[in-house]
Amino acid sequence: MDTTYYDHGTPAERWDRARMFFEAKEYAAAARILGGLVEEVPEQTGPRLLLARAYYHSAQLGRAESELRVIVERDPVEHYARLMLGRTLQRQGRQEEAEPHLRIASALAGDFDEQS
Repeated sequence: MDTTYYDHGTPAERWDRARMFFEAKEYAAAARILGGLVEEVPEQTGPRLLLARAYYHSAQLGRAESELRVIVERDPVEHYARLMLGRTLQRQGRQEEAEPHLRIASALAGDFDEQS
């Protein structure tokens, strides 16, 4: 089996490596590592959310949207995933689709709009 730097080590080591790349703004490298982690532990929100963020920051918006939709489907009150989904949709020019997610994220964060 061919192993590379991106998939070498324990899940904890790869998580640390992915976070290091993410913090260094090496989003594509972080996404390569996180993709494997998400396959191994698909039920865990942390790796999937960081993967979505890496995709978002590397302008892989379709992939970011897919990962965020999985999180929101599993946990509809996951505030940050809602916010990121709304922003991802906005960035794709899909403002109307983004608005409900952004409103829900604001409500979950306790930011209620007085204008409604």
